[in-house]
Amino acid sequence: GETDAEDLQLEQDLMADPKELAEHLMLVDLGRNDLGRIAEIGSVELTERMVVERYSHVMHIVSNVVCDIRQEFDAIDVLKATFPAGTVSGAPKIRAMEIIDELEPVKRGVYSGAVGYLGWNGNMDTAIAIRTSVIKDGMLNIQVGAGIVADSQPEMEWEETLNKGRATFRAVAMAAGGFRQLS
Repeated sequence: GETDAEDLQLEQDLMADPKELAEHLMLVDLGRNDLGRIAEIGSVELTERMVVERYSHVMHIVSNVVCDIRQEFDAIDVLKATFPAGTVSGAPKIRAMEIIDELEPVKRGVYSGAVGYLGWNGNMDTAIAIRTSVIKDGMLNIQVGAGIVADSQPEMEWEETLNKGRATFRAVAMAAGGFRQLS
């Protein structure tokens, strides 16, 4: 929002929106299911539930799903169990990925994949590559998305993608202008 009061109202609207809540719960369930494949029995839990995080152009509802990994699994097993992430594929995951493959005219590339590292010591840290910018053959491609559920309204989802992309467009404009401050 433009003011603190408007920001607070937008947060309240977000947390009262049945579509946004349904979408978030679907994503949490996907995360829990994915982790359940490699977790010690009974160890999958939410350490944060429906916290609003603010970014430059959007707000997100965030939950944190954690588990203890069964001893027979390593970082590669965790990666295999959790990617592609349900947050960018949808549910049911396998069928959603088939539909994405059928409908999207261009492969996603790094978008919705993972960026991170695998250490020799078995540690791993990755982040889902969302709101990506890739320059290929002299063309800048910016990729963003929105979560679609039964209650989604196409116009609102389109607006969400525009809002998410604005920060990237601004960064590109700043870089092209020598990083001088944009109004």
